[in-house]
Amino acid sequence: MSETPVHDPDAGVPTIDPVVDTSIYPMPMFLRLEVSDLARSRAFYTGALDMVELAVLPPSGPPFLVHLRRWRYQDLLLVPARGPVSAAVGLGLSLAAEHDALAGLAERATAFGAPVEGPVDTPWNTTDVTVTDPDGLRITYTARRPAERRDADFEAVVRSSVAARD
Repeated sequence: MSETPVHDPDAGVPTIDPVVDTSIYPMPMFLRLEVSDLARSRAFYTGALDMVELAVLPPSGPPFLVHLRRWRYQDLLLVPARGPVSAAVGLGLSLAAEHDALAGLAERATAFGAPVEGPVDTPWNTTDVTVTDPDGLRITYTARRPAERRDADFEAVVRSSVAARD
């Protein structure tokens, strides 16, 4: 089951609600992917990358659109490609994730035969898992590193930069 972040102002950080928000709301941004094999991509994103299907159009017959969601505002629209599809060079998609879910996500994507990098710690205090989908798009799931593994010097530089800007 996919999860939706919920902001708890008292905690100061997002927490996770295990229920996917399946409501239809204005999406401030979404990614539309033209895929070479809609059935294969649909199975990959739902089976390996924690997405759920919100809508398949038309409801019967061969689909021309599959609307997927993981967390609120993490929506993808899959559509059949109008021509050959090639790996996206210089383009990537990053999605927020929970740190403790990254290893399992990497295992599921590997089981689907996807190239996977990570989990790996970044210099900017996140842990990332990057998965390449069947058409070559690189999707990075990124989570804040646990407090005991963060680089305190890096955090100090960021805080100082923000304070100087304010």
